[in-house]
Amino acid sequence: MLYLIGLGLNEKSISLEGIESIKKCRKIYFENYTVNFPYSVKELEKNIGKKIIPADRNLVESSRLIEEAKKENIALLVYGSPLTATTHISLIQEAEKKKIKYCIVYNASVFDAIAETGLQIYKFGKIASIPNFEAESFIEIIKENRKINAHSLILVDIGMEFKNAVERLKKITDKEKIIVCSKLGTKKRKIFYGNLSELKNKKVESPFCFIIPGKLHFVEEEVLENFKN
Repeated sequence: MLYLIGLGLNEKSISLEGIESIKKCRKIYFENYTVNFPYSVKELEKNIGKKIIPADRNLVESSRLIEEAKKENIALLVYGSPLTATTHISLIQEAEKKKIKYCIVYNASVFDAIAETGLQIYKFGKIASIPNFEAESFIEIIKENRKINAHSLILVDIGMEFKNAVERLKKITDKEKIIVCSKLGTKKRKIFYGNLSELKNKKVESPFCFIIPGKLHFVEEEVLENFKN
């Protein structure tokens, strides 16, 4: 059986259902390529009481996990919630084709945590992502969201430094105020609000994301004022 288990946002946020599922598994894999992890794998191993096997993209996208799940219970631990990446949905599709049982254990993700900014979740448009290579598709998504006055959540590729992400973002915004969220859901979480020139020198740790607000409700404006400077 294959268990896809969401870890939530910090080292203690794995659910009771997740812990109980891990106890049933002989092998515990850890997906390590979609996000900069905000705490150490050793801390996670201590909390779940089992050794973790790192799983890169090649392993997860191969047939290895499915083949192993035919013979024994295995788990794939995923930061945040387990089905936010298309790779993981593909795993479920493959399990169904091979008639292998699976269990999905959901948890909180960045899509929940951005509500702390005070922005209303239902007012967000398409999610954009700044890739590690030269591409501007994220700019088109932001433009589309602006047309309908929607907020834009902008994720960044794993390994990208904050200063580099800021430079890429200058292509679409400079003077307007934006939001930077760092390590949401952890004790070290930070939220900043201002224009890029005000934010570029802030100490921002991974994982981080940007939000370009659309049309703001007065309550959203009031909450955002708390994050200035």
